[in-house]
Amino acid sequence: MKVDLLIHNASELLTLAGPQRARRGEEMSDLAIVAGGSVAVDAGLIIDVGSASQLADRYHPLRTIDASGKVVMPGFVDPHTHPVFVHTRENEFEMRVQGKSYVEISQSGGGIRSSINAVREASEDELFELALRRVRRMICQGTTTLEAKSGYGLSTDSEMKMLRVIRRLDEALPIDIVPTFLGAHEFPVEFKDDHEAYISILCDEMLPAVSREGLAEYCDIFTEAHVYSVEESRRVLNRAKELGLRIRMHADEIEPIGGAELAAEVGAVSADHLGAASDEGIIAMRDAGVIAVLLPGTIFSLGLPNYARARDMIAAGLPVALATDYNPGSCNCDSMSFIITLACLQMKMNVAEAITAATVNAAWSLDMGDKVGAIEVGKQADILVMDMPGYRFLPYHFGSSSVETVIKNGSLFVKNEIKNF
Repeated sequence: MKVDLLIHNASELLTLAGPQRARRGEEMSDLAIVAGGSVAVDAGLIIDVGSASQLADRYHPLRTIDASGKVVMPGFVDPHTHPVFVHTRENEFEMRVQGKSYVEISQSGGGIRSSINAVREASEDELFELALRRVRRMICQGTTTLEAKSGYGLSTDSEMKMLRVIRRLDEALPIDIVPTFLGAHEFPVEFKDDHEAYISILCDEMLPAVSREGLAEYCDIFTEAHVYSVEESRRVLNRAKELGLRIRMHADEIEPIGGAELAAEVGAVSADHLGAASDEGIIAMRDAGVIAVLLPGTIFSLGLPNYARARDMIAAGLPVALATDYNPGSCNCDSMSFIITLACLQMKMNVAEAITAATVNAAWSLDMGDKVGAIEVGKQADILVMDMPGYRFLPYHFGSSSVETVIKNGSLFVKNEIKNF
């Protein structure tokens, strides 16, 4: 049988085959490895998976990749990113090094608010060109699906502009980009003393406009003591649900104010950060089917000690995913490989759990697990060829990428750092 592509004879083929849902507990340690594995790809889909000896005589490929001595695995899925902005904020990094906290910087006019004016003033084309370069770098690091948020405009026009940029990125680039509306990222300075007025704009103007134009799949909100309270968050999220948007949340990053419990109450697909989530919040999320998206890169960049309690979450049966939180301020990291390293070192996840969290569980946190995140027959051929001897090498080696080839929907876009898109 003729096929478009055969990847053959991988030292380890990490298929992540298993239940068609987010993995939990001990399931997260099962990578479903095929030693000496091969993958047949046709018309952008995976059509066969097995040992090299099984597939060698079945197919006549137009193109072959010899993966001898290498690891083949699903492309990374990054379910929490903020790639649309103008300026980076490395000055705040230095301020944190000198002892200022994230909250102190934010309350003095830095943080999210410091990115707003530039985004409001930038043209859509300017934002698109800046974000295009950033997302291309993420692809080179092995990301084949990502979620992208608005949230640096905080006015109806600028938030819609950011979402249009995200839609253009999805159309221009080979990867899948899932759009999320984050108009409730902060209170803009003109409403810092009148939260009620801004929440009315969110509920009565922004969310209806986003829904009407179909610019986002999800609504997110920053539920934290210094930003949106639980009650304020509940109002915004329930309005988003009325308008047909699914829910994601920034929850309990710094203080345990009940964000995790609210995520369970409103039926969020994911709750993210969770560095201070309570025991009750962890159980509530588990019981409600919420996926915990952990962002160790942010805690690392902020220099904080409160990494999310991944071990307790996994022990409780809560599915855990990982993401970069790539953004201009608190975490300017575009490498899922480095996030896996941090997950192992700082949250004590084992290597297999961290890989599961960065692939199949991350896919389910975007409700895309039926299409991406695993190397299984019928799913998109989103595959990485990694120049490393075994999967445990992935977090062990950090500081440069082991990604040799990135394949999206069966097409090769990066090989040995050569960009073809």
